[in-house]
Amino acid sequence: MFRRLYDWTLSLAGRPGATWALGAVSFAESSFFPIPPDVLLVPMSLSRPDKAWFYAGVCTVASVLGGLLGYAIGALLFDSLGHWLIRAYGLSDGLEAFRHSYAEYGHWIILIKGVTPIPYKLVTIASGFAGYSLFWFVVLSVITRGIRFAILAGAMHYFAEPIRRVMERHFGLVMGLVLGFVVIGFGLAKLAF
Repeated sequence: MFRRLYDWTLSLAGRPGATWALGAVSFAESSFFPIPPDVLLVPMSLSRPDKAWFYAGVCTVASVLGGLLGYAIGALLFDSLGHWLIRAYGLSDGLEAFRHSYAEYGHWIILIKGVTPIPYKLVTIASGFAGYSLFWFVVLSVITRGIRFAILAGAMHYFAEPIRRVMERHFGLVMGLVLGFVVIGFGLAKLAF
């Protein structure tokens, strides 16, 4: 199943709608969707290493815009949608303590958690729920998401061929590591909340 998805994503990179799909996944991942944009960014960048930086820019902009939706969910809809999302990820127990930590450490929370495997949607929703400064939320989101996607873009741009060979030879192992990375991210989020 993952192999077909990988092959399909590689073929998608040359299509006109590929960038829109990448942007949509990046947007959704920052507010409600559980799958990170890396599943599209990596194969698309491997297929077109010359566009890796452009793809990282699309991911950054869409992720920050999606983060604004997540912030709005936390600020305006927490009692309904926001709380349901947090509960769906099993993180509602520590949310109140996490909200209080924003008063003193909000900037560090956004910067650090934005580059870790912890799902960014949890940071965006919690930022809105805690009433963190919208201005600083946007500035810090641009920085942290930009760094995260730039690291991937740099790897894909400069090392596309060796990465592609590893993906082709050890696809099952690579997908297992990616899935493990996502699970670890949710586990770390549970500890962080």
